[in-house]
Amino acid sequence: MTKRLFLIPNYNHPDTIGSVVQSCLPHEGDILIVDDGSDTKTKEKIAQAALLSKHVHVLTLPVNSGKGGAVLAGFQWAIDRQYTHVFQLDADGQQDAAAIGEFLDSSNQHPQALVCGYPIYDESVPLSRKWGRLITDFWVMINTLSRAYRDCLCGFRIYPMDSVVRWLSTNPTIGKRMDFDCDILVQLYWQGIDCINLPVKIAYPADGISHFRPIENWYLSKMHARNFFGMLVRLPTLLGRHFHA
Repeated sequence: MTKRLFLIPNYNHPDTIGSVVQSCLPHEGDILIVDDGSDTKTKEKIAQAALLSKHVHVLTLPVNSGKGGAVLAGFQWAIDRQYTHVFQLDADGQQDAAAIGEFLDSSNQHPQALVCGYPIYDESVPLSRKWGRLITDFWVMINTLSRAYRDCLCGFRIYPMDSVVRWLSTNPTIGKRMDFDCDILVQLYWQGIDCINLPVKIAYPADGISHFRPIENWYLSKMHARNFFGMLVRLPTLLGRHFHA
C-alpha cells in the first residue's frame, strides 16, 4: 500500500509556504514542513499553515542545516513513520502546483522509479540560472555515464523510499546545501534506480526570495569532483548497465 508524504523544506520563505501547503492538500498524503532554522516571521507562517489540516506536520530544526540537511531530516521522519514515497517540493512557490497530479499518476504507475521534474521556464528566469544548470547537468551526465536526468537541480520530485533507505544504509557522503538535489540523483543512479522525467513550469517572481549564494558554486564544484572519482570506481558497472537486457 502506498503511503505518501509531501516534504517541504523551508528556510525563510514566509509569504509562500501557506499556498504551497494548500496546493498539496487536495492530493492524498500527509504534508511535512521542515523548518530549517527559520526566522520568527517564517515560524509564525509555518504555524498558520499547520492549522490548515490535521495532515500537516512540522519538523523544526534548531539551526539552519541547508536544503540537503532539511531534506535528509525529512527523509528520516518519513522512514520512521513508514512512508513509501516522499514528494519533495520547494517552499518558494516557483514550481507550478498544477503538475502535482501528473507526477502522482506516474509514481503510482511506476512505484519503484524516481519521478523527477525538469523546468519549463517563462521569460522571468535569470540567464545565469539557465547557464549554470547546463554546466551542472553536463557533469551529472559524465558522472552517471547517462542521460538519465533532464535536470538535476529541480527540487520537484518523488522518491521511492525503499531506494532511499538502501542508499542511506551505505552511509553516503552527500552535500547538505543546494548541491544536495544534484548529488543524490547521481548516487541513486549508481544504486540502480530508474528515473522518469516530467516537465514542471517554473516562474521567478520579481519579489521572490532566493538563498542562492556564490559559495554554492564552490559546493557544487566539490560535489562534481567527488562524484567524478566515484564514477571512475564504478565505471565497469555503469558501462554494463547500458547493455543489461
